[in-house]
Parts: sequence; structure tokens; C-alpha cells
Amino acid sequence: MKNTLIFLIAISLISCGTSKTVRDSKKVIKGDWVLNSITYSEKGTYNVNLLSDSSKECFEGSTWQFVPNNNTGIYNINGPGCSSGIRNFVFTIQEIDPQTGLYDFLLKPTNEKYKSETNRGFRLKLISLSDATMQWEQTVSVGGKPFTITMNFNKQ
Repeated sequence: MKNTLIFLIAISLISCGTSKTVRDSKKVIKGDWVLNSITYSEKGTYNVNLLSDSSKECFEGSTWQFVPNNNTGIYNINGPGCSSGIRNFVFTIQEIDPQTGLYDFLLKPTNEKYKSETNRGFRLKLISLSDATMQWEQTVSVGGKPFTITMNFNKQ
């Protein structure tokens, strides 16, 4: 009886734990990145306010730092004509489908103490992640049609 109880507890702890793929992804994402470019799935000029913060032009060239051991990070916008400065966030990587390698990347802006003032976050797809590059996608609706924003990062 005692062995059965220990076995059930061990199984529940293993099943609730983070997958190896997510743990490996957190090791790769750790460190400093630059958001080099942002593209849209449709041609044209759009006034997109990314992460309810700034325009595409302000985000391009922004620097990002990820600290996966406590799921926190910062990004720094410093472009001309932009509301410059450091922004804090918390993040979570969730594996969607082990077959395709797709992940959800949840990012929630916070204050300096990593507390959310709005409790609002953003769900992005972590499309690719390597030691040198990372790509996120966010799909929104424009005119009732899907519109995909792709963000391309390089590791520093």
C-alpha cells in the first residue's frame, strides 16, 4: 500500500513537470538577443502597436534579455522618436505539439518588481529557436482575416 502511494505521487510529479524539450528551450533562450526585423503576412502599411507598447519601427533593434531560471526578462527600446527605456516581463514556454516542435510563448509585461499591473499577457508562437536565432509569430485579426506578425531575433 505504501509503495503504491509513493509510486502514484512520483507519477503525478513527473507528469506535472516541465518537459525535456521545454527545459532545453529555456537553456537556449537564456541570454541576450536583438529583435532584428518584424514582417507581416500581408503587404501594405500597418500601424501595429506590438505588445501594447510601441510600433514596429521602435521594436526593431530592441535588445532583449531572458532569465529562464525565474522566467523573467527585460527588453530595451532605444530608437529615435520612441518611448525609450527598459521594460520588464515574465514569460512561460509551453510545448504545443512535440511532433512539430511548436511552442506557445506567453509574455506578460510587468513593473520593475515583475508584478503585472494589468494582468494582461500575450500569446505568441515560438516557431523556431536555435543557438543563434529565434522566431516568434503572433496572429491577430485584421478586417476579419488572420494577419500574422513575425518577429526575428539574433542572439548576441
